[in-house]
Amino acid sequence: MSVSPVIAVILPCYNEEAAIAQTVAGFRAALPSATVYVYDNNSRDRTVDIAHQAGAIVRTERQQGKGHVVRRMFADVDADIYVMADGDLTYDRKAAPEMVRMLVDEQLDMVVGTRQHEAAEAYRGGHVIGNKLFTGLLARLFGRSFTDIFSGYRVFSRRFVKSFPVLSEGFEIETEMSVHALELRMPVGELVTSYGARPEGSASKLSTYRDGWRILKTIGTLYRVERPVFFYGSLGALLVILAIILAVPLVLTYLDTGLVPRFPTAILVTGMVIVAVLSFFAGLILDTVTRGRREMRRLAYLAHPAPFVAEK
Repeated sequence: MSVSPVIAVILPCYNEEAAIAQTVAGFRAALPSATVYVYDNNSRDRTVDIAHQAGAIVRTERQQGKGHVVRRMFADVDADIYVMADGDLTYDRKAAPEMVRMLVDEQLDMVVGTRQHEAAEAYRGGHVIGNKLFTGLLARLFGRSFTDIFSGYRVFSRRFVKSFPVLSEGFEIETEMSVHALELRMPVGELVTSYGARPEGSASKLSTYRDGWRILKTIGTLYRVERPVFFYGSLGALLVILAIILAVPLVLTYLDTGLVPRFPTAILVTGMVIVAVLSFFAGLILDTVTRGRREMRRLAYLAHPAPFVAEK
């Protein structure tokens, strides 16, 4: 006797009446046993009605922003395997079974569908460059990264979803997911998937500069929270270097004349060194706090079973 996993396909969407019916139908065909959820984020068109007609379970999140929607989805939906994709018809629904198989067979906690686009209108040039820059930055700060950290096409295990404290509000949610997996050293994988152009009538909600800035701030915040010794230690080291540069002329003058003519500069140098030392010790203290938080997240992660394995 075999037991099939409970699979939930969850689609955050906003004003996607041009694409939602085909998106729902595509995932229902690709994963016949899955339950498809559409989480509407205050659409002002017929997205909700069309999603209902397409056979999806439709729920609403009033707080605007993809991060708020993901927080609600992960809290409300109960499943063994979660497939998350945008409701704009850009992701390859036919790749979902292979991503699920990869998660189960390799006992992974997250599989990221890395986007491979052929049509120029599918992926704006600025977004391609930004993705590469932020992916490289994440790898430099956290030691490793993913090929496509901004992909919204992901498959999760239950223990990933139920141990993930969603704190983001908008499109920086994918960055937070990536860092969560990296910090808990979860087994993860990637699968190249095709990425298509939006259908006529569907527009991207991602603002290149506004959301890019928010993503950059999120990476900085996560680095400060998850790597406090390096973050505050770097600030302290910078202050020490500046203090040494300012102190060299004072020391030379003192050795030559026995006087300290620029007393305010000497006070400034002393203050900078004191702040640098305080910054370093703040990093050490916060590192202890971070370690405790990471242990609690790890225990929450381990409280759930490994990715589903069929029993025979």
